Amino acid sequence: MTVPQPVPVPHRAAPALPADTTGPGAAFHRLLFARQRRGWWTPLATGAIGVVLYLIVSTVIGFVFALTLFASDPSADVYALLDRLVTIDVTDPLGLAVILLSLAVMWPIYLLSSFLVNGRRVGFLSSVAGSLRWRWLLLCAGAAVVVYIVISALSFLLPAEEGSGGTLVPPQDNPAFVASLVIVLILVPFQATAEEYVFRGYLMQTVGRWLKHPAWSILLPVPLFVLGHVYDWAGQVSVGVFAIAAGWLTWRTGGLEAAIALHVVNNLAAFGFSVFGLSDAAATDTSVVSLVSSVVMIGAFVGVVEWLWRRGDGRRTLRITPAPEPVQAPPVYAGAYPPVYGQPPVYGQAPVYGQPPVYGQSPVYGQPPVYGQAPGYGQPPVYGQPPVYGQPPVYGQPVDPAPAPTPPAAPYDGPPLQPHQAPRWGEYAPAPDATPAPERSATADPAPSGPADSGSAGSGTDAGGSDGSPGSSSSD
Repeated sequence: MTVPQPVPVPHRAAPALPADTTGPGAAFHRLLFARQRRGWWTPLATGAIGVVLYLIVSTVIGFVFALTLFASDPSADVYALLDRLVTIDVTDPLGLAVILLSLAVMWPIYLLSSFLVNGRRVGFLSSVAGSLRWRWLLLCAGAAVVVYIVISALSFLLPAEEGSGGTLVPPQDNPAFVASLVIVLILVPFQATAEEYVFRGYLMQTVGRWLKHPAWSILLPVPLFVLGHVYDWAGQVSVGVFAIAAGWLTWRTGGLEAAIALHVVNNLAAFGFSVFGLSDAAATDTSVVSLVSSVVMIGAFVGVVEWLWRRGDGRRTLRITPAPEPVQAPPVYAGAYPPVYGQPPVYGQAPVYGQPPVYGQSPVYGQPPVYGQAPGYGQPPVYGQPPVYGQPPVYGQPVDPAPAPTPPAAPYDGPPLQPHQAPRWGEYAPAPDATPAPERSATADPAPSGPADSGSAGSGTDAGGSDGSPGSSSSD
């Protein structure tokens, strides 16, 4: 019997993976294809859920802040409350904490939204390794600290050009100096990391889900990042250069670690200098010297990270293996393949417990048999059909009477039979008036006769010779 080969199960096939994700490997901006659900609509659903969750959480944070403020100062003004929620003031640790916390919550909200929409493997939001590479993050952070110290020291040698729009508060004039410094050191890393997960993580992978070339994923999120910072033209240029460099580093290294390190060190320096009275974090004007210093520092950091990356393993892509298409072998007679639950078994093989058997074959013990066929021994029969011998009938149905005894067969009184003409089981004895066949000689061929000879009724010639060799006797 020829066993049929397994065939694909009819189902709604998942969209095929792009060639770049299965061949050379998916870069960071294409990692959405490595998730459990990767449809074109998933970035939009993730963003919608994230916005709703962020509005809820930020409202709760603002409400708690308002209750705390009015509890400490019942005469507080609502306009003063709103001003504290949007203005960075290092002398107001509570307002500073609310501003930083309202930005930091974007990180867990994004992770939760992506998990709800895209399913498991949330680690691919961080890097191609499936998680945040902490050793690489710390190495990039150390490089950022060294570069920032060197460039800042060199910038002090240039002629100062003060910007306007900010006020400096020396530490001795800041009664909340310690509290503000602690809040900066604790919350600024989370705030900077959250912005990278949103602008370099979510936006780059959103664009990369639809557009293959990395330039689109690097450049398209830049305007949104720039609009999120209120500066003059020089400050906006500096922010734009930062966004391009962070996007390029994310694509080049295959993860957010380098961009997070640069952002955390930059923001810690900005807020730290403001707490120590060296700068104003709320200033909106940027000097040309600060712009040049920022661009040089960003370029130097990119060069150092590139050098470190080349000295490492250099892995920045993830080769995605398509999931094998599920197959199912067709059921075959005589149990070549076991039946599948929920599908009718093939006649001749045992059905699966819990599904009806095929008519004409024995049901599985413990499940009702099919009407019209004999149930298996030990299980109740179906009403209206005769029970199996040895088990009680069903109440209310007639019991078949015992069969009448069969009269003995009349003894054979015909001519004597030759020894080789003795009837065997399954053959009819010759009629009383039949003429005996002539006796064979001792030299006759004892081999079995052909099919035409073995099919005649009453013939003494059979397929099994006198030596007892196996053969197929015919039955009429």
